[in-house]
Amino acid sequence: MKARLLRLLLLVLLVGGGGTAYYYWRLQENRVDGNLLRLYGNIDVREARIGFNEAGRIDLMHKEEGDRVSRGEEVARLDDALFKAQLEAAKAKLQTSRAILEKLLAGSRPQEIERARAELERLKALKEDADLTVKRLEKLALDRFAPRAELDTARAEAKALEAQIRAQEQTLSLLIEGPRKEDIAAQRAEVARAEAEVEAARTRLAYTRLRSKVEGTVTARLQEPGNVVLGYTPVYAIALDQPVWARVYAPEPALGKLREGMRAVIRTDSGGRYDAWVGYISPVAEFTPKTVQTEELRTSLVYQVRVYANNPDRGLRQGMPVTVEIPLEGGGAAVTGNGRAEP
Repeated sequence: MKARLLRLLLLVLLVGGGGTAYYYWRLQENRVDGNLLRLYGNIDVREARIGFNEAGRIDLMHKEEGDRVSRGEEVARLDDALFKAQLEAAKAKLQTSRAILEKLLAGSRPQEIERARAELERLKALKEDADLTVKRLEKLALDRFAPRAELDTARAEAKALEAQIRAQEQTLSLLIEGPRKEDIAAQRAEVARAEAEVEAARTRLAYTRLRSKVEGTVTARLQEPGNVVLGYTPVYAIALDQPVWARVYAPEPALGKLREGMRAVIRTDSGGRYDAWVGYISPVAEFTPKTVQTEELRTSLVYQVRVYANNPDRGLRQGMPVTVEIPLEGGGAAVTGNGRAEP
């Protein structure tokens, strides 16, 4: 029993000693020579989730996880039968509106004017005949050779013909003058509305082709052909090629020497080296310090720094652990990655 306890104690001492040795080894590794700040972090890559602007049934999907996507490339397609029919209907309506406008602009045809004049002459002839009939019946009625009712009927027919003549005169006048400016303006507006409907239908048809607005690599295929999706439902998740940055944390003593735009180098565990620059320094510490602070605690505060990288071979990937080296200006104490200033 005692031997087992001794072995367990020995194992604990070995593990603890190994951890302490590793800690001091990392501390020495994090030391920077002169004005070189060495920080450790991970690569971050922005991700875009793209989808259709219209609702519909997915017909085709062209990409799988890991496939490259270029800007403007078609990556998926909706069933477009309904959208094509809507476009054809809008085009037909536009043609009708344009035909009516052309008719208004052309005005009345000579044949229409002549027909209206002929109709007016016919009505006038009938009116003259009706007037003669009234005069004849008036004389016969005085001599009591014609009934009074027949005279009243003739007078009514004459008045009706007189009203028809006035209406036909107005019709002829309108045909000669042509359409009103207000009618033409209203029809022009109708044509403009029909043109807008055609353009909207054409745009909706184009939206059945999902084209990527970004360049990157497909990380997730979120839908499959046959699925019915609503507008703006994500279909693919794409990791962007740019920007790519390392998310690291700078100790408080280094903030006085760090500034945005400083050149840096990002190194990977596989030996990759990438030129980079400091793009963002957080103005806020990563955690809320205690109310009562000692000098030891204040020097332990860290601030997030984004170091943007050129990634021509796309070797920097999401979550990859990296080492960032930033040459600092001026002399003074060297700063280590654990946040302490060393002489």
